[in-house]
Amino acid sequence: MPTVLIIDDEPNIRRMVGALLAAEGYDVRDADTGAAGLARARDVDPDVILLDLMIPGELDGIETLALLRDAAPDSPVVMMSGRAGLDDAVKAMKLGAFNFLEKPLSPEGVLLALGSALELRSARREARALREDLGLNVEMVGNSPAIAQLRALIARVAPTDSRVLITGESGTGKELVASAIHAGSGRRDRPFVRVNCAAIPRDLVESEMFGHERGAFTGATDKRIGRFELAHTGTLFLDEVGDLGADAQAKLLRAIEAGEIERLGGGKPIRIDVRIIAATNRDLPRAVADGSFREDLFFRLNVIPIVVPPLRDRPTDIPALVAHFASLHRRRTGHPAVTWSSDAVARLEQQRWPGNIRELANIVERIAILHAGTEVRENDIRAVLPEQGHAAAAGSASLPAPSQLDQPLTETLDAYERTLIMRALSSTSGNVAEAARRLRTDRPNLYRRMRRLGIPIGDEIPAAE
Repeated sequence: MPTVLIIDDEPNIRRMVGALLAAEGYDVRDADTGAAGLARARDVDPDVILLDLMIPGELDGIETLALLRDAAPDSPVVMMSGRAGLDDAVKAMKLGAFNFLEKPLSPEGVLLALGSALELRSARREARALREDLGLNVEMVGNSPAIAQLRALIARVAPTDSRVLITGESGTGKELVASAIHAGSGRRDRPFVRVNCAAIPRDLVESEMFGHERGAFTGATDKRIGRFELAHTGTLFLDEVGDLGADAQAKLLRAIEAGEIERLGGGKPIRIDVRIIAATNRDLPRAVADGSFREDLFFRLNVIPIVVPPLRDRPTDIPALVAHFASLHRRRTGHPAVTWSSDAVARLEQQRWPGNIRELANIVERIAILHAGTEVRENDIRAVLPEQGHAAAAGSASLPAPSQLDQPLTETLDAYERTLIMRALSSTSGNVAEAARRLRTDRPNLYRRMRRLGIPIGDEIPAAE
């Protein structure tokens, strides 16, 4: 039986709406002031709240609405008023009100609004359960000093609307940090839209970001809403923002500065209200220095920098992470649980983890499949871990000659990186996935590096130098 809380100072409204809802099978609770309503909301966790905008007392309707976001964050709030102006309605919607009903209330309007609000409540619960099942919740596993500092920084940053730039190696959990910031913000009930900037073809970036009208270009058979519009009133997460081309950087900068976008083929600007969180594993100050990333855009994005520590800097978190990933795998598959011996966990703590948490999660899943229902020993771990010294040995054999050291650092590093990639591709007959595995990186990152360094992507790979 869904529970509805009515907060209104008019006894007739509480009695009449309460009788209507009780006849429809709702469990009805009421309160005559904002303070009493907040106390009731904390006690009963209502499925929907009906709140009078003009309620008298210490807390008016707007103030009560703002506090309800903490007292009952999952409960949709339907505002009611007979004297509200447009400004009041806009303010209420910005604070998270689900709907707005004008008095005198009609039974049909009340029931329709409650039905829609209950659907939202159910969707929120299902989405949370799904994210927990998939391991996409915003919980950060571990109690190391590095993670404690990261949590504290997120707690300070999240309630603001400031732009955030998250940096860190591939696989460290930058998207998890962005999700945690969104979840701790006033926009948590609004959209969280992710854009993988590295995965968008350069000629489609503007369409993906800002949308297009039908007929804007060849193949545009329907109108498309861009990611900025989808994220309106919420958060836009620009993952791998360092991989945007020059044209896309310029358009992104304009959207941030103007607070508006324009669809391709559209004739009028569209106001947008989004909080932007960006992430990259690139060295953006270096990219600014070599001219591949706009300095003004970097300063716009880098209002609050957050650095996510690599897993090798937080080895004390590995036991908790292993237990977390093993539990997720068991819940997802139903496989018998494995038992982790102390020597097996100790071996995992000694690993350098160039792929960071993503690599650890893959290893835990592999072990959980291969050794389901048994105890995992150190030898079992050694059998699935790559050799620590292989990459270093391969790299040391191709260090730059002393004659090269008078060249600019960027050119020397690029030449060294190009040589390593070419050798890996040659040894795998051009198999990019296998080359990425040998170089201890992921395939999208290797493709990005190949494009930047001008290495051909295709079947024929030139011989390494």
